[in-house]
Amino acid sequence: MFSHIMLGVSDLERSRQFYDQLLGQLGIAPGVANRNRFFWRSPTGTFAVSTPIDGEPATAGNGSTTGFAASSEDMVNLCHATALANGGVTCEDPPGYRGEGPGRLYLAYLRDPDGNKICLLYRPPRNI
Repeated sequence: MFSHIMLGVSDLERSRQFYDQLLGQLGIAPGVANRNRFFWRSPTGTFAVSTPIDGEPATAGNGSTTGFAASSEDMVNLCHATALANGGVTCEDPPGYRGEGPGRLYLAYLRDPDGNKICLLYRPPRNI
């Protein structure tokens, strides 16, 4: 459904370092520069950060969340800890399960150095 997600940032190098560490834990190669942007590619899509091309300050989207899929609870915890160690800021509850039944998810929320809300998500296999 989606081809890419791009977030506005104020400091490209700080954001590159943050996302290289976070996404590296998910097995994604370091970001590739293209003018005022960095791109991280995976088989399922592209994530990017950019300084705003209109010259205005970057702002975090109110009500926006960018989610990254993880392969296990441990991977969510590792990514969350890595993000916090590299300039991320906690928000909401600590990592843990939310919801009930087949829709139950293991989630961790944080904000990147520019205040963009990030969700790390593990969807356990459904028992059939």
